[in-house]
Amino acid sequence: MSAAPPSSSGQPKPKSTRKDKDDSANAELNIAQIGNYVLIKTLGEGNFAKVKLARHKLTNAEVAVKIIDKTQLDEKKLSKLYREVRVMKMLHHPNVVKLYEVIETKSTIFLVMEMATGGELYDYLVVHGRMKEKEARAKFRQILSAVSYCHKKRVIHRDLKAENLLLDSNLDIKVADFGFSNMFDPESKLDTFCGSPPYAAPELFQGRRYVGPEVDIWSLGVILYVLTTGCLPFDGKNLQEMRESVCRGKYRIPFYLSDSCEKLLRKFLVRDPTKRSSLDMLVDDAWINEGYSDSPIARDVSTRVNEDDAIINLMVSKYHIDRDTILRSIRENLYDDVAAIYYL
Repeated sequence: MSAAPPSSSGQPKPKSTRKDKDDSANAELNIAQIGNYVLIKTLGEGNFAKVKLARHKLTNAEVAVKIIDKTQLDEKKLSKLYREVRVMKMLHHPNVVKLYEVIETKSTIFLVMEMATGGELYDYLVVHGRMKEKEARAKFRQILSAVSYCHKKRVIHRDLKAENLLLDSNLDIKVADFGFSNMFDPESKLDTFCGSPPYAAPELFQGRRYVGPEVDIWSLGVILYVLTTGCLPFDGKNLQEMRESVCRGKYRIPFYLSDSCEKLLRKFLVRDPTKRSSLDMLVDDAWINEGYSDSPIARDVSTRVNEDDAIINLMVSKYHIDRDTILRSIRENLYDDVAAIYYL
């Protein structure tokens, strides 16, 4: 995959050097178990967080546990973290990484999440190269399904990129890392520059205010280009060159792309956000729906989590958990140990 940015997944990457005192400052970063989880190994780490592979002691399900050291966060970063948790609690979609449980102590937050064993889409493209349009379409439809669902819930991601698109064991897409996400209101505008420069919309570089969905739409266009060409549409040796490239909005269309794919790219990668297509406008797009009988784009979404009686009955009989306790945990979005068993 050429002209691609260095990997910057939502899962923290190992650091090359680390002071010993950082390890011992918060002992909870290195505990062997928490709640119903046995922590197996570290998958990645950053300045104030680690991601560990863990196993649920009752169900034996493997999960990813993001361990965040609250003592290293200022008030602004802590507020951003709580916002990320609130957003993830709202989302129940097969192509969005699922939050199972939130455990909080005085100094640490543990986010128990779905484990995507297939790694990042970015790394998949590095190994396998660009996708044929049929494969790209299957992946992109899953991404569209997840993002349109989020938008219907008034959630914008603001950091959509190949590194934040994970793959499960079946190579299905899981949208991850809602660290820059926010709620949006069509009647008001936001002004925070978020995301990765190669995927960022021109209006972000220009410091213009935005509603929200339109910046995700631009990023989706970049992702489609990356899937089908194996490289980025906009590039630069430094941030200034990247800014100029994005704001010009000029990109090369390879000869092998179909006309319908090119037309779709030109609906996403429009410099003027007021002329950029919305997802609702793409419901009947020819390229997106080729070979499929329906559109992946959500027309409406349910606000209530489906209650699976079979799972509830199993929890009552196998784990002796009271039915009312289970229903309360699900309906009130408690994301406690009971909810985790239900979702696992």
